[in-house]
Amino acid sequence: MAGERSPGIKLLLTGVIGTALIMPLFMVYLLVWDRQAQANVAQNSIEAGWAGAQVISGPLLVIPYEIERETAEVVDGNTVTRRYQAREQLYVSPGKQHIGSTINPEIRTRGVIYQSVVYDAQIAGRSSFSVPEELTRLGLSSATLLLEEAFVQFPMSDPRGLQTDANLVVSGETVPLNPGLGPNAAGSGMHAFIDWSEGQDLELEFTYSLRGSSAFSFVPRGEETIWEANSSWPHPSFTGGFLPGEDDREISADGFTAKWSISNLALGQALVTTAQPQLPSVFMGDVPSRYDGQVAEYADDVATIGLVEPVNLYKLVERALKYGFLFIGFTFLAFLMFDIIAGARVASAEYLLTGAGLILFFVMLLAFAELVGFAASYALSSAAIIGLLSAYSAAVLGSWLRARIIGGLLIALYAVLYVLLNLEAWSLVVGSVLLFAALAGVMYATRNLDWSQVSSKSGNEEPVADTSEAEGIPA
Repeated sequence: MAGERSPGIKLLLTGVIGTALIMPLFMVYLLVWDRQAQANVAQNSIEAGWAGAQVISGPLLVIPYEIERETAEVVDGNTVTRRYQAREQLYVSPGKQHIGSTINPEIRTRGVIYQSVVYDAQIAGRSSFSVPEELTRLGLSSATLLLEEAFVQFPMSDPRGLQTDANLVVSGETVPLNPGLGPNAAGSGMHAFIDWSEGQDLELEFTYSLRGSSAFSFVPRGEETIWEANSSWPHPSFTGGFLPGEDDREISADGFTAKWSISNLALGQALVTTAQPQLPSVFMGDVPSRYDGQVAEYADDVATIGLVEPVNLYKLVERALKYGFLFIGFTFLAFLMFDIIAGARVASAEYLLTGAGLILFFVMLLAFAELVGFAASYALSSAAIIGLLSAYSAAVLGSWLRARIIGGLLIALYAVLYVLLNLEAWSLVVGSVLLFAALAGVMYATRNLDWSQVSSKSGNEEPVADTSEAEGIPA
């Protein structure tokens, strides 16, 4: 050394080194983002061979009708109005319907570390229909309805998940089902033709099985809709515009049951319309579901059950990274106190190596979490880094007692971080209290220190490394 630096200069250099370590922390953050992107690609690959997040609705009755329309044409410079007979369709929602869904989840894996939640849902329901009474409002009459050409639609977002057991019974008679939503209808699902020429009330009973992944959504349509769902998945996430009441859902380690009771007054929709209702787009987490990449304009019109994984390790590692600078700051602060108060000289390179070890923790945490889970990875990675830095501190600070203090500090930091990761609502409060306590401790320890004074110690003087001494930071 050319000369001893003042405590103020040491503090400044320590701050510069700590700030420089933000860059490798950011690079680790990018690594987490990249691994999560790869996990999403693998999950999409699993879903591509199974089916995406499913959105279904109850059946819709479609009635073709004929109506006289007018069109204006220009002939020889004159506007001529022509009349023609048009064929259009009326969409009728059920009066009452009761639908039950049993969702059987399964974990599918791709490679060693990537997995996705898929399911096989059994849907069974009953719906009732009657001839609409509000035809006059639409400019129609019962005479214009082609009841003998009516058909029933079963809309769903990803019909690839349909199994071979679909069955429909109309007023006691089994009716064959066909792919698609029928003539002149956009969308996906299945349909069945019904001869409704008598115009009597219809009673529909239907069952089918549907594969899907990640989430299951239901679009309520009808005067009165009851939807019941049950599953062995113990971690459901109820989202969307309709949620089951506290008394209508039960969640346990064995799974969940839930019930929705929704009236048409809550939907704010007409039961009869000439425009074909569409399945809405639904967001699943931070990205839209696979079947529709557009913004969820009608997400409030659905009830969604998300089969979420209890621990998203990439999110946890990302949250842990946000406290990375806090780890560096506390450890560097302890080194600085030993340096300027207890006389243990800590070089800039030793700060850098210590910071590299602290950052390596997050890389190890990510790497092992993909293989053994977050909790085991956290214990393994923190134990390795605490052992490494404690042993290194004994050489840097010239004392095993000081090294044990650094080790105790690291144990406390990693323990607090794990608590913060599991108590998200209190993380800001706990973090701010820790910072306040650290600042108060530094202020107290340095209350009599002259930050501008240069020590008179020789630059060649070596610290004493007596492993049996009982050194500490004097008051």
